Amino acid sequence: MTMIHPFDAATALTPQGGGRFTGRPSAEYANMAGPFGGITAATLLRAAMEHPERRGAPVALTVNFCAAIASGDFEVEARLLRGGKSTQHWQVELRQEGLGIAASALVVFGEPRQTWSHRPMQAPDVPPAAAVDPWTMPSLPAWISRYDFRFITGAPKWRAAASGAPQDARSQLWLRDAPDRPLDHLSLAALSDAFFIRLFQVRGGMAPVGTVTLTTYFFADEAAMARQGARALLGTADAKIFSGGFFDQTAELWADDGALLATSTQVVWYKE
Repeated sequence: MTMIHPFDAATALTPQGGGRFTGRPSAEYANMAGPFGGITAATLLRAAMEHPERRGAPVALTVNFCAAIASGDFEVEARLLRGGKSTQHWQVELRQEGLGIAASALVVFGEPRQTWSHRPMQAPDVPPAAAVDPWTMPSLPAWISRYDFRFITGAPKWRAAASGAPQDARSQLWLRDAPDRPLDHLSLAALSDAFFIRLFQVRGGMAPVGTVTLTTYFFADEAAMARQGARALLGTADAKIFSGGFFDQTAELWADDGALLATSTQVVWYKE
């Protein structure tokens, strides 16, 4: 019997016809309030990818988190907004009874083409994953145990006393699914949100927060993901501004051969 990976169980959808699917949150990817945002993003992407009219590979995914998803069944609807020779634009909505729309997404798919390429940005020069110790911290939300984190710089210090001087927002780390799972667009979508909240990093303590919107841009083709397999990705996360109750959080995901696989930007709400 083949065991289903926890990630695939958590993002599983049952087709209902007409672009509609049903699913259920997984306790294995629970966060402090509702499921881990990355698993929600991957679930919405899966709905569009499993629609019979979908063509091409994911290029961009924007997820808007409207409310904390409750335990219990939800419905996901994927609808093609417009398609052309090169791209398709999809809208996806996740609804729950009594809650309405809890999350929505816009997904762009593109037909891969052979074109001129230029890669001015290079992967950071860091020790290999095998040379970096795994990071652990007890009593954390369940989703964190579903990933292997190996911090090179910027390991979390959430329980340190918040100081008056903000700390560096940047982190570099190796990360991958736990247990191992071969990389694909769905796991790449989730991994783009697996970087811990930069506010905690900068202030050295916890605070009420919530991601409002997350956009991931995919640059990995099927060949690059096949080469990567289940090995750890190199991730970097940073922030540029904290102001007015919102801050940005940026991230990059690199293959261990130096190929840039995805970038992401999210806007996070925070409360003093």
